[in-house]
Amino acid sequence: MLWIAVAVGLTGCGYNDIQVADESTKSAWSEVLNQYQRRADLVPNLVNTVKGYAAQEEKVLTEVTRARANVAGIKATPELVNDPEAFAKFQAAQNQLSGALSRLLVVAENYPQLKSDALFRDLQSQLEGTENRITVARNRYIKTVQEYNVTVRQFPTNLTAMLFGHKVKPNFAVADEAAVSAPPTVDFGKPAPAPAPAPAPAPAPAKTSDAGSGDAVAAVKDPLKTGY
Repeated sequence: MLWIAVAVGLTGCGYNDIQVADESTKSAWSEVLNQYQRRADLVPNLVNTVKGYAAQEEKVLTEVTRARANVAGIKATPELVNDPEAFAKFQAAQNQLSGALSRLLVVAENYPQLKSDALFRDLQSQLEGTENRITVARNRYIKTVQEYNVTVRQFPTNLTAMLFGHKVKPNFAVADEAAVSAPPTVDFGKPAPAPAPAPAPAPAPAKTSDAGSGDAVAAVKDPLKTGY
């Protein structure tokens, strides 16, 4: 009878709802990781293909390779979603890789032979498809985490959540949120002309000694005394 009473009590206080929401977030997070891993697997082939046509773009290729290494260096376990600091580092690393890949594709626009390469086009198509899948997976995770966080914060399930140590989970934020929130600068006016340079000051007259000045004055007054 005691166990029955406990089970009924846990059901009524939202314990089962918390478990369902928690499992949903784990499933959604696994799908996010799956798509991020798919993108990471595409990077080496993409880098090697670009290198075959644009080996001189060493800086961009190195950035992509380094960004992928940073992503691989983070242990993306389900427990990561319970650690806001670790989650933020994971998101920053993924954003870094996204930026590096974008710069790589921009560079590829400057090499017509590379753009016409069938392997490159296939890799680019797969990468674009993966980015779309990442967006879908992230949106699904955002929704499930929102539902979970509401469950563990609302009364009376928040009491059960505190009792069993269930805390709110971190969620994805907009990449470069500060830059996105900054309003664009629109200026239809012509740039002001540059001011004309100020004229250079006249050189100061050379200063002579008192003895020399007397002789010079005398020579001017009576040129016959100069001996010429």
